[in-house]
Amino acid sequence: MSPSRSSSVRSTSLRARLVAVLTGVTAVGALLAAGMTSAHAADTPLRDLAAAKGKIIGTAVTGSKLTGTYGDIAGAQFNSLTPGNAMKWGSVEPTQGTFNWTEADQIVAFAQAHNQQVRGHTLAWHNQNPSWLTNGSWTSAQLSSLLQNHIGTEVGRYRGKIAAWDVVNEPFNEDGTYRSTLWYNGLGVDYIASALTWARAADPAAKLYINDYNVEGVNAKSTALYNLVKSLKERGVPIDGVGLQAHLILGQVPSTLQQNIQRFADLGVDVAITELDIRMALPADSTKLAQQAADYKSVTAACVAVTRCVNLTVWGFTDSDSWVPGTFSGYGAATPYDENYAPKPAYYGIAEALGGTTTTPPPTTGGCTATYSVVSQWDAGFTGQVKIACSGASLSSWKVGWTYGAGQQISQAWNATCTQSGAAVSCANASYNEAVADGGSVTFGFNASWSGSNPVPTVTLR
Repeated sequence: MSPSRSSSVRSTSLRARLVAVLTGVTAVGALLAAGMTSAHAADTPLRDLAAAKGKIIGTAVTGSKLTGTYGDIAGAQFNSLTPGNAMKWGSVEPTQGTFNWTEADQIVAFAQAHNQQVRGHTLAWHNQNPSWLTNGSWTSAQLSSLLQNHIGTEVGRYRGKIAAWDVVNEPFNEDGTYRSTLWYNGLGVDYIASALTWARAADPAAKLYINDYNVEGVNAKSTALYNLVKSLKERGVPIDGVGLQAHLILGQVPSTLQQNIQRFADLGVDVAITELDIRMALPADSTKLAQQAADYKSVTAACVAVTRCVNLTVWGFTDSDSWVPGTFSGYGAATPYDENYAPKPAYYGIAEALGGTTTTPPPTTGGCTATYSVVSQWDAGFTGQVKIACSGASLSSWKVGWTYGAGQQISQAWNATCTQSGAAVSCANASYNEAVADGGSVTFGFNASWSGSNPVPTVTLR
C-alpha cells in the first residue's frame, strides 16, 4: 500500500470494490473463480493491514483442514489462530489420564511456520467436557484438583507457545448472575480466580482472559463481567483481558460496542473480539451481504478506535467451516469468505476499517456456483454433498469436478453420475435434474472413505 495515497482515495477505491462485489455476488465457474483468486491475491493481506494499526487479526481453524486453499488463506490473511475445538477438555482428555494433543499440536506447528500467534481456547467451561468428568461424583477438593491439574497440564504443555488463553469461558447468565455449572456449583465463584492463578503459574508470559457472549454492548451481562474484572484486579488476581465473542445477527451490532470496549480498557485490561461472525437468514442476497459488510466494518472500526482492543478474531473465515448453519436453523453465510473460498463483501468491510485499499475488481457478471460440504463424518467415511445454484444465469446441463488432497474415495453417489480417477472426481447431472433455472438450485450427494484428514476441496463448475 503506497503511503502517498490519501485516505479519501483508499476509501473511494474500496467502495468501488464493494460495489463490484455486490453486483456479482458469488459468480464462479473455472474462469470466474480464477479471476476472483487473482484479484484477491493482489489485495494487501488483512494481517498486514492489522499490523499497521497495531492490531492482531485472527481466525478459528480446524486443524485437519489446514491444507490446500484453506491453509493458504489461513496462513496468508491472519496473524493469529484459535483452535476451534482442539484445545477443549473433551478433545484433549476424552478418557481420564489419556491425552490427545494431535490436532492442537498441528495448529500450533502451523502457526509457528506462518509467524502467527495462537490463542488458547478454552480451559474452564461448562460445555464440551468429557463424560468421565461431567458424570463423576466429585468432592470440592477433588474437583479443584482436577481443574488445577488440567490447567497445569495443558497450559504447561504449550508454555511459551500461546500468546493468550481464554481461561474461563461463559461464566454468566443473561441477567448477570453466575451460570450454574460444574465449576460454579462445586467450587463457588472463586473457581474463576483459582483458574486464572493456576494458568499464570503454568505460563507466566501468556495473557489471561475471561471470555463470554452477548457482552458486546453495555447491558446487565457485560456489566457483571465488568464488575468481576474490576474485583479481580482489586484483589490482585492475574487477569489481563476480556474476550467479547461477538456472535452477532445481521444489522444488530450494538450501538454501545465501542463504549463498552473502552470501559473495559479503562480498567487496565486488554480487550479482544474473540469469535466474530455475523449470521443472516438464508438465502444470502446482495442487500444482506452489503449490510453484513457494513456490520463487519463497524465492529472492526470499534476495535481500531480503542488502543487496548488488541485482537479481532473471526470464528472461522469461510462459510464451509462455520458452526452457524448447524446451530441456528435457517441462518448462515456468517463469515468473510463464501464456501468456495472467495472473499465476500464482509472481507472488504474488515479491510476498509483497517485502512486498506484494493486493486483489481472481481468479475461483475452473474453466474452459477457449486458448493461442496461435508454433511456427516465417521471413523472411516463421510457423506458429502454439492449444491449448484444460479443467480443471474441458468444452466441447461451441468458438470462439476474437484481433486481430493488426502486420498478420499467416493463409493456411491445419488442425483448425479460420479466417476473418480486417482484424486480427480467428475460428477454430471442425472436425466431428471439437468436444468438449473435462474434463482434455482440442484443438490447431489455421495458417500466416500477417508483416512487421516478430510480437507474440503475446491469445486469447479464446468
